[in-house]
Amino acid sequence: MTEFQAGIYNAVRNIVGYSSATLAAIYTIGHIFIAMICTYLITGATLELAATNAIVEPCVNGVWFYILHRAYDSFRKEAK
Repeated sequence: MTEFQAGIYNAVRNIVGYSSATLAAIYTIGHIFIAMICTYLITGATLELAATNAIVEPCVNGVWFYILHRAYDSFRKEAK
């Protein structure tokens, strides 16, 4: 790995971190784009309607994922 690549890797790692909240936010953003494209292609809905669905549904899933991840961490720590 070059010095430049290592610098970028370290910068991204410092920004993203390893918290459940950061992981949930990244997951939610990706899910919004995927859901919008799928809704648009599968249903033939307008892009505006697909975007609305894609924003609301993944936000709910993002909160659910955060709660699930925190619970998983808690159970994993208790098992040790």
